[in-house]
Amino acid sequence: MREICSELNGNRPLVVRAVFSSPYAGAEYTRIVLRPVSVKGGDGWQAERFSGVKVFHLNLTAAELSGWLEETGTCYRQITVAEEGRTLTYSKRAGSGYKVSVSGNNLKRPAARGNDRKKRYLLEEGEPIPALVDLGVFTEDFKVKADKRDKFRQINRFAEILDDVLSKSEKQELTFVDFGCGKSYLTFIAYYFLAVKRGRKVKIVGYDLKADVVAFCNSVAEKYGYDGLSFFAGDVSKGGLYEGEVDGVLTLHACDTATDYALAYAVQKGAEFIFSVPCCQHEVNGTVEKGGDFDLLLSHGLFKERFSALLTDAVRAELLKEEGYSVDVLEFVDFAHSPKNIMLRARKTKKPSRGFSRVEELMEKYKFSLRLYELLK
Repeated sequence: MREICSELNGNRPLVVRAVFSSPYAGAEYTRIVLRPVSVKGGDGWQAERFSGVKVFHLNLTAAELSGWLEETGTCYRQITVAEEGRTLTYSKRAGSGYKVSVSGNNLKRPAARGNDRKKRYLLEEGEPIPALVDLGVFTEDFKVKADKRDKFRQINRFAEILDDVLSKSEKQELTFVDFGCGKSYLTFIAYYFLAVKRGRKVKIVGYDLKADVVAFCNSVAEKYGYDGLSFFAGDVSKGGLYEGEVDGVLTLHACDTATDYALAYAVQKGAEFIFSVPCCQHEVNGTVEKGGDFDLLLSHGLFKERFSALLTDAVRAELLKEEGYSVDVLEFVDFAHSPKNIMLRARKTKKPSRGFSRVEELMEKYKFSLRLYELLK
């Protein structure tokens, strides 16, 4: 095993994958695929372990690889290391040790050159993310479906936003609550990216109104061994929600005032992180009246609708700031891909000041109401 470990870590820039097959009786997994990944900010490996229809993932640092190989790798009669340009096949001898044979191949690790460089995503096409096959984004061979290109870009943008904030956090154990998770593309990606790709201990609790959607998502999570991911039928406006300690709240396209209830839940739980993509901001649009310098933007229905949506999220951002959060307003995806493209990304950085006077002046002038204000007040 030392020879194999030396080959993997010594030639890591060339390694495409290593496959452990032909298990001995009693081996826990029928097959293991090892690939180079970035783990905890450094070089490492991801072991994709197959047991029946289930797939389990384990991240290893380069230093941990040797011990893992001695414990797990010896359970297999054959280990194939595919590198750029050559394949090494290690076959277990009858006595001890391995016989190695070398053959050529046409494999190439992705390389970007000059201005023709292909955009590199945190999550690459071809990366084995089985949940995205079940969710309809990837084909069986992990290619992006033609009609899911925009969704794939959205998924990667979400991973980038998560990574930008959470990579600076020293917390290794994170608990997130996700409201309005729906079919859960982004919930599964959050779990995969943090738990599998980054090797952090993560628990995500997802809520949705539809029992059939919840059942489907739980079946996918169970199928792929995502033990820290669970889904429940629940209404954020009616309570009965997760009562444990919460580090972060996801609310992605929670409709209208559901976003307000989710943000209020985050504030009340003292969540450090909030990632919110609001949509369907009807409440302000239905109550706002002329009363000041922005009356011109209320003179036509289309102007009023768009102005109300921006006003809603601007006031939400201001309320979060008063609750001690540092708030960034980001373009989640390009407007051409989705008009619901604003994300409020917030992190608790100080004690609340709760001086809502700026918001109250606006509300008094334009006569609008906002559920988040009422919930926090």
